[in-house]
Amino acid sequence: MSTPQEFTDLRALVTGGASGIGLATARMLAARGAAVAVLDRDITGLAEHPGLLGVTADVTDDPSVVQAVRAATAALGGLDILVNNAGIGATGTVADNDDAEWHRVLDVNVLGLVRVTRACLPHLRGSAHAAIVNTCSIAATAGLPQRALYSASKGAVQSLTLAMAADHVREGIRVNCVNPGTADTPWVGRLLAAAADPDEERAALNARQPLGRLVSADEVAHAICALASPLAASTTGTAIAVDGGMHGLRVRRG
Repeated sequence: MSTPQEFTDLRALVTGGASGIGLATARMLAARGAAVAVLDRDITGLAEHPGLLGVTADVTDDPSVVQAVRAATAALGGLDILVNNAGIGATGTVADNDDAEWHRVLDVNVLGLVRVTRACLPHLRGSAHAAIVNTCSIAATAGLPQRALYSASKGAVQSLTLAMAADHVREGIRVNCVNPGTADTPWVGRLLAAAADPDEERAALNARQPLGRLVSADEVAHAICALASPLAASTTGTAIAVDGGMHGLRVRRG
């Protein structure tokens, strides 16, 4: 569901776009013809990607978000695509994180998405190809150990995606989400580095995905671009799993 330049003349904003899945998505959108702005707290790494416009903002700070969206849309000349990718992780059971950590993660993963979308909606309403894609997670649909807080935040993202799709379908704004499995990103790299036996932990993460390996950032970016594409004009309120079969398959070992 793609052509080499299907995003020509379209304008996109990717949050959390300075690394990992966000950067892979921003680069792919630009390679397919879009003008792309990246919103992140630290955009210094974008110096290696001159085709991307970096805008500094913290999604937990509403005035910062409003200012960044204003600057990005002014530079791009409008907005057609929003990729809500900014997010943080959390580990532990429901008892392992205090109230402050619950508030911190939900503030980024859920309210951050709300703040950015709220600021972008007036611009998206002026587009003939308006699309929002939210980065969700396998944690929204499968019970994973030691991921209570993270799962709660991503479950909210999936439900919010459906509600947003219903609210804005009559305005011509499509809203979908992508549910990656365990992806080979900097955050997962940090989790592995902190494990007692990083090699054993990586092997365990590989094994729980039926394909037997971690998902790549580019694979998730392909799904995000497919949903954002004007070629997917009848697709809204949908979640695409990019999880190596983790949610839907029950394969035999050996």
